[in-house]
Amino acid sequence: MKANKITLALLIAVFSMSGTPAWAGQKGIFDNPQEPKMTAPLNVGKLNYQAFCASCHGKTGRGTDKGPTFIHRVYHPGHHADGSFFIAAKKGTRAHHWKFGDMKPVKGVTDAQLSAIVAYVRAVQQANGLF
Repeated sequence: MKANKITLALLIAVFSMSGTPAWAGQKGIFDNPQEPKMTAPLNVGKLNYQAFCASCHGKTGRGTDKGPTFIHRVYHPGHHADGSFFIAAKKGTRAHHWKFGDMKPVKGVTDAQLSAIVAYVRAVQQANGLF
């Protein structure tokens, strides 16, 4: 177990120095994330996600060099409840799991839009086996 932690720490250090996102190679990161079976409400969530979140968190939640993936055990509902998405979007949040820097509040996003976004993110997570 200790050797695995050391190996992981070394890999993260190497990726960080190489310009590769810190989450590269982590369990739960997908080159081609699966979309959930889309419904009208999920389409609304996806549209809002694309408008407010995709530039940092990736088109399908897989992350970018600006922000982490949502398809990772860190964002499992048991670790980050739905309310944490609201707090992060409305008030911003300090970096605590990743090295992307602090997240600023998302200007202009409403609670209704956030509800739709969270439903879409949870559906993507479920489609990719996170829960």
